[in-house]
Amino acid sequence: MKLVIAKSTEELGAVSAKHAAALVNEAIKEKGFARILLSTGASQFPFFKEFVKENIDWSKVEMFHLDEYVGISAEHPASFNKYLRERFVDVVKPGKYHLINGQKDPEAQIAELTALLSESPVDVGLIGIGENAHIAFNDPPADFDDKRAYKIVTLADRCLQQQIGEGWFKTKEECYKQAISMTCSKIMECKHIISVVPYKVKAEAIYNTFASEKSVMVPATLMKEHADCTVYCDPDSASMLTEDLKKKYC
Repeated sequence: MKLVIAKSTEELGAVSAKHAAALVNEAIKEKGFARILLSTGASQFPFFKEFVKENIDWSKVEMFHLDEYVGISAEHPASFNKYLRERFVDVVKPGKYHLINGQKDPEAQIAELTALLSESPVDVGLIGIGENAHIAFNDPPADFDDKRAYKIVTLADRCLQQQIGEGWFKTKEECYKQAISMTCSKIMECKHIISVVPYKVKAEAIYNTFASEKSVMVPATLMKEHADCTVYCDPDSASMLTEDLKKKYC
């Protein structure tokens, strides 16, 4: 796992987007298409702002995404389906995209997505890290051994609080309590992983990720075992890191 600390949140968005674009273009050059996996949430705004501007033949890109709330309408302000349509799909018009519909049968969608994912590896995975260090909606204690592609999960309290803090819901009662989430093991199958993690609210998760050995209580530590994973932080999210950790991972 490599750590890059940008000078600002804006720079973080720009450099992570250029890195992702280079990997996507590399895949297109090698095999004629690229498969990408996208995450959502407020922390990904700086990345998407820049990523959609990159010089990519989007017609050759196939997109998957990490998770969606069970039962949510695709027009709900907190829907990740809506998030990706507005910030990515409708902007760049990728050749193929597979959005999870929260109101359709979860098991049927899992089966469909699993079949699609089995066709070819994902080239670039954009994997956020939550305030409790979750990856996708794999809250601690995460299951690192589940070999399914997606599963239905019940969200932890810290995760629900994050959604409220980001403004997606006003109260815990409004929150959707379950989601379809990609599993940890499937995330690790991405050829390249880029993790964009800005803001002060992520400082504890970033510290725990880099300071801890692999632990189901800090799910993001699993990505340390990936062959090509780069975590992008801004000064705020990196504020708790010691100089020794920076020296080790930068």
